[in-house]
Amino acid sequence: MTLPTAETGLYEQPPYTLHHEDSSHPLILVCEHASRYIPPALNDLGLSPQAAAEHIAWDIGALELARGLSQALGATLLSANYSRLLIDLNRPRHAADSIPVRSEIYDIPGNQGLNEAARDYRRQCLFKPFHTRLGELIEARTVAGREVRVVGIHSFTPIYFGQPRTLQAGVLYARAQAYAQRVVEGLQRHGLNAAGNQPYEIDPLSDMTVPVHGDARGIDAVLIEVRNDLLRTPQAVQRWTEYLAPLL
Repeated sequence: MTLPTAETGLYEQPPYTLHHEDSSHPLILVCEHASRYIPPALNDLGLSPQAAAEHIAWDIGALELARGLSQALGATLLSANYSRLLIDLNRPRHAADSIPVRSEIYDIPGNQGLNEAARDYRRQCLFKPFHTRLGELIEARTVAGREVRVVGIHSFTPIYFGQPRTLQAGVLYARAQAYAQRVVEGLQRHGLNAAGNQPYEIDPLSDMTVPVHGDARGIDAVLIEVRNDLLRTPQAVQRWTEYLAPLL
């Protein structure tokens, strides 16, 4: 049973949006960091308006790219409707940064000193429904004997802790090496600076989508990271959609 907290009743809008649920395409796209929405009563968790719009709150451009790929392929897309600062859907629920008290150079005052009842309420309202639905989508296809693979769509900041990043795209993987390499090589053929397991690596202690929904089920699963300054216009999103769609 979830105990009442100061946040009870705040998460009124659905925790996710599902596009093309009945798609026949094998791909399930996931956008865990699609939104920067925080209920107004939480006052952006004490952040300034500028910080609350930054990459710490969401993956800038990721939802537009995920929607573009979903439309181009007719593929299912599950996207989050709340900010990662409330609870990160791509972190195991007991990871230290599941509900971050600091992200890069920013303290998150509204997450500091959060009691267990409030933490559990966010898990029940936001985390659990998202991952339950993703599991159901995968299970339904598996039971039907259909091919299925999972791709998370993310973006990363071009400057991290003051250091510029020249990488344009990364494909993160653990067991799905052949699938990831196909995507990396396809991007490189366009002359792009793309690499495997950069700018991050998959870790079962700090990642959720790939280890739990992909590797543990024995299906191909990767995360695609595109530098967010390359996703700032509709034309740029369309260009990356055209790069990626044939590779997935």
